[in-house]
Amino acid sequence: MLRGTCNRTRRPREGTILVTPSLEAGLYDAIVAARAVVCGSGGLTGHMQSLCRGRGIPVLRVDEADLADLVGEVTLYLESASIVVGPTASTRPVTENPTLDDLGSACAVIADLQDITTINASGPNAARVESFFIREEFLCLALGLSPLDAMAGGPADITAYGQAVGARLCGFVEALLPGQRLILRMLDLRSDHAADVTVAAPVAVEPNPEMGLHGARWLLGSDAYRDALHTVLSTLRKHLGDEADRVTLSVPFVRDETEYAQLRAHLALPGDGALSAFIEMPSAVHATPAMCAQGVSELFVGIKDLVQFYLAADRGNHLVAGSYRTRHPAVLDAVRRVVESARTAGTPVRVFSLASDLGHYLENLPAPDGYMMCTAELQQMLRPRPRT
Repeated sequence: MLRGTCNRTRRPREGTILVTPSLEAGLYDAIVAARAVVCGSGGLTGHMQSLCRGRGIPVLRVDEADLADLVGEVTLYLESASIVVGPTASTRPVTENPTLDDLGSACAVIADLQDITTINASGPNAARVESFFIREEFLCLALGLSPLDAMAGGPADITAYGQAVGARLCGFVEALLPGQRLILRMLDLRSDHAADVTVAAPVAVEPNPEMGLHGARWLLGSDAYRDALHTVLSTLRKHLGDEADRVTLSVPFVRDETEYAQLRAHLALPGDGALSAFIEMPSAVHATPAMCAQGVSELFVGIKDLVQFYLAADRGNHLVAGSYRTRHPAVLDAVRRVVESARTAGTPVRVFSLASDLGHYLENLPAPDGYMMCTAELQQMLRPRPRT
């Protein structure tokens, strides 16, 4: 049960319940200040709902027509950290009870520095978390940066952007425990999300942004981003010295080995540095052996996008939530192919999992090197369990 005052202002009001027709990047400050969010649309694994899940902020979806009835003080009854109500609600019982030992090399999916301090303050098991993963666009939201505006500006704007991101990452590294590392997923703003955080730069209008110009496709076309990334890396090296090696880079939304090789050459990373990749679409699943042969340093299986592309079910659309199945046989077969190919090549591979799916994955998939989980769900597993 959770009680609070409704906030419809779109502005941060600490400890209230944010009520909004839809979640969007422009609401970042209001979201992170909220105790809970009530929205009229969106799927459990949409980008901003994933941010809420990572921060332990419950999200309740109701029919948009019912939002007007939520006024003054309201009470929410929540069965889990993030739920959906209505005809598409999931009632699948969770019978599995995986333990921390099952996770292998655990990786925490985070949204900001607070999540690292939360995990590392959770007790003696914190050291079991080997790595933290963060999306660059979440760093931008926390810093109030508009990346496309910076990329469209002159050299000074590009340098300032890189220095700001690099300085923030320095703070992240300083919060790590010995042996822990940080993975930065490079900028991956779809056009609809980019429009929410862009003031001056032109943003293309795309009919289907999920399948449009983002991820590796956008990165390949941006010399400005390459320059900004070099500033990020030089800032890390200047302030951290050899400790800068605790930050590694990952390519988002990459199609296959050809696109991976093109982007690696385009980025011109100093010293031919390590570059990992996300497997998020069917073509990348089939290209896994070739990507390993190209020298990809590590693979991350992005279940949320993989599901939507294999099953043609938008992960942000509650109307097709019944078709969005994280345990679908086709999805599990794809993950199995990636893990087995990576194992054959000797390439480390980590698989993202929602807590509710972890037991099923452990039972039905070959063991990867580790599992990735959002902060709030991983924190539950880190807590010492009472002896029976």
